[in-house]
Amino acid sequence: MIAAVRDGKIRLNLEGANVAKITVRNISDDVLHALRLRASRHGKSVEDEARDILSCAVNAHSRVKLGSLLAEIGRKAKLSDDEFALFQRPRSEAALRSALR
Repeated sequence: MIAAVRDGKIRLNLEGANVAKITVRNISDDVLHALRLRASRHGKSVEDEARDILSCAVNAHSRVKLGSLLAEIGRKAKLSDDEFALFQRPRSEAALRSALR
C-alpha cells in the first residue's frame, strides 16, 4: 500500500487484486487533525483509520433498521400506548379503516 497525506488530501493507492484507490480532496485542517488524533489513539496509521471509518459507514450492520426508525418517530410524536398498539396488531384492510376513523 502506498499512502500519502498532503495538502489536505488523503491518497490511498492499494495495490493488488480487486483493490481500488480513492482520493479525498478538500479535507479541512480540523478534520485532518482529528483524524490523525483518532488514528494515534487507536494505534493506527491515518490511512488505516480512514479505511476503518469508511468500512463502518457502509457496513450493513451499522444501518438503522426500519423498526427502530419507526419507534423513534413514534417516541418523538409522543404516541400513547393505545396508539402505538395499533401498529403492532395484525393488519387487515378493514382493521386499518376502523382504526383510522
